[in-house]
Amino acid sequence: MTVALFSSQKYEQAPFDTCLQDQPSISITHFEQALTEQSTILCKGFDAVCIFVNDLANEAVIKQLAEQGIKCILLRCAGFNNVDLTAAKAHNIKVCRVPAYSPEAVAEHCVALMLTLNRKTHKAYNRIREDNFDLNGLLGFNLFKKTIGIIGCGKIGLALVNILNGFGANVLVCDPYAEQGDYTLCDLDTLLSQSDVISLHCPLNDQTHHIINEHAFSKMKPGVMIINTSRGALVDSKACISALKSKKLGYLGLDVYEQESELFFKDRRDEIMQDDIFSRLVSFPNVLVTGHQGFFTKEALSEIAQTTINNAIEFANNQPLSNEVK
Repeated sequence: MTVALFSSQKYEQAPFDTCLQDQPSISITHFEQALTEQSTILCKGFDAVCIFVNDLANEAVIKQLAEQGIKCILLRCAGFNNVDLTAAKAHNIKVCRVPAYSPEAVAEHCVALMLTLNRKTHKAYNRIREDNFDLNGLLGFNLFKKTIGIIGCGKIGLALVNILNGFGANVLVCDPYAEQGDYTLCDLDTLLSQSDVISLHCPLNDQTHHIINEHAFSKMKPGVMIINTSRGALVDSKACISALKSKKLGYLGLDVYEQESELFFKDRRDEIMQDDIFSRLVSFPNVLVTGHQGFFTKEALSEIAQTTINNAIEFANNQPLSNEVK
């Protein structure tokens, strides 16, 4: 089975090479290019494509993949909002994902954003390097006994619950599929109005698109902290700018961004920033952005590679697909 892996990064190649050592029947070719309507020509002669969060697999791309003979789309991520599943089914292309590579990796990064924004360790680091030991402007707050709301409580949300319980926080969860656990289940309005910190861990779909918007901010406490390590379009960026200016939004931590496909995973130091909304967001002193690195641990990369290869093996051997997206 031959696989064309798009949006390939150097750090991915070693984990995939390790997993392929005992799998001579699977061959992967790495392409730095993202999968788009223009790059599908690269798929000629391959059996499957392997894509990441910002690759495009809409109806037009899938039609072209089918014309190139592609029979399977291997997602090396959990989310699949960038794939037109209806088109894939129409063209008899199977779609598989990596449902849980390392929930703890994302949950721990989420807490890192909370603590960095709160205790301002990034600013303290820069001050000390300039021999400035003044504490003014670095005041934070305890997470102990604070109310932290989690929207979406799958495996990542549950991992975050475990960490936050260790801090002694009061954890609220809004998730229609969640069962009782070491948290308090509530509806969205209750979570928005009572939480000091809100963290997003739900999938992106029609119901959750811009779930954090102007109307949602109107229900929140003044100075609330928002953390998003899930999907960029869960948050209305323009509404965030307005909330930051009014001080309703006191802290904003983003590992994802709605238009990140035009920005993330590349060194753009020599480019002129074209995204005015992103430029405005990062100009606020209480905004912290990381470039979709929540998943980025050795353990997660290894799990992503292994699960992706296992998905390819199941497809190649006509076995039931454990991680098929239908």
